[in-house]
This record gives sequence, C-alpha cells and structure tokens, in this order.
Amino acid sequence: MSNRAVLEVIALDEEDAVAAQTGGADRLELVTDMAADGLTPSTASFAAIRSAVDIPLRVMLRLADGFAAGDVDALAGRAEELRSAGADEFVLGFLTADGEPDLVAVERLIAVLDGCRWTFHRAIDRAADRDGLRKRLADLPGLDTYLTAGAATGVDDGLTTLAAEAARAGEPGYEPQILVGGGLRLDHLPTLRAAGLTAFHIGGAARPRGWTAPVSADAVRTWREAIDA
Repeated sequence: MSNRAVLEVIALDEEDAVAAQTGGADRLELVTDMAADGLTPSTASFAAIRSAVDIPLRVMLRLADGFAAGDVDALAGRAEELRSAGADEFVLGFLTADGEPDLVAVERLIAVLDGCRWTFHRAIDRAADRDGLRKRLADLPGLDTYLTAGAATGVDDGLTTLAAEAARAGEPGYEPQILVGGGLRLDHLPTLRAAGLTAFHIGGAARPRGWTAPVSADAVRTWREAIDA
C-alpha cells in the first residue's frame, strides 16, 4: 500500500464504478437511492459492480432515510446476503432518538460482518456528543474509519472540528481514519491537508451533471490530482 491520501467515491452502478476507478478513486461507497441519502444496494448490484472493478468496495447498510436503525433483523439479513456474495467492507451508523450511538443495532450488525472492516458514517455529525460516541465505539471490531464533515451542516462549518479531531489521532476513540465528506469542495483541500487529514469522500462532486447523470472520470481525476498535489 502506498501512503497516498485516500479518495472514496459514491457509486450507484457499474458505470459509476468504472468511471470512478478510471479517474483514480481508491475505494467506492456503494449505495442506492440518493434521494434518501444512500441506502443498501441490492446484492445483484453489488455483484455486478464487484465484477466490473478491482478496487475496494464499502457497502452501505441502511434501509431508510435518517439515523434510526429501523428493522435490525432485516438489515442483518441484507448484510448476510451481501457477505455471501463476497462483500467484505461496509458502511453503517445508527443513533438513538436522543443522539446516542445505537450500540444494540451496531453490535448486531458487526456480529454478522464477522471481522470485516467498516466505516461509521455521518451519524457522528448528528450525535449528541462526538467524543463520547467515539469512546463508546472504540473497542468495536472492524471499525477503521469515520465518515464525517465535522458538522451536520457540512464541511464549511466543520473545518475546526475536523482539524481538532485529526490532531488527536491515536488517542482512545481516535484511532480510526477520518474520511472527510459532506459538502466537501476542492477549495477545502489545502486547509484539510495542512491539518493532517488524509482521506476524502465525494458524491455529487464526482457528477458535474447531477445525480441523474453518471460519475465523470474527469471530475474524479481532478480530485485525485488536487489531493495528490
């Protein structure tokens, strides 16, 4: 593995996946239904994308918009199907109504994941206590990444928080990599890189013509070059 910064791109289908890999993405986040901020794709969709590209794929485990876990049995079933189809990296994150991490739901799913690596997604940006959430999740197997904008409203408002959390890397609860995403723009990169952040996540930014159009390899390449600069 090189030590270059990570670029993760959201992919909805094989066309997206191939374009993202061509443009220099290191990893894909697989979702469906971006109108609901990204839900679990079908197992068939995962299999088609897996056969189309050879970079790592992180598959979303989320059945409804929002940060409540909902039907955890159904989610665990989907996770089992995806594992059987070869999925080995995942994205998840659930909060209780009062903004605490939903450890019951998270632990149920990571039991199914059985050691797979996973990202706790932007639910952290809605948590009542970010630091407390990190410490409560610190010992969960497989957790190696937090996808966060630093603020519920996006990276513009989260820059200070992201820099402060990056400075705590290696402390209890701060070992996972910070993957910056949520309203991320190219002009944020110099500030974020200077703060020591090394992983970046884009969705809409990879689609200059909007979510109804596919990922643009050229747009991804622009990000790759900016991150590597």
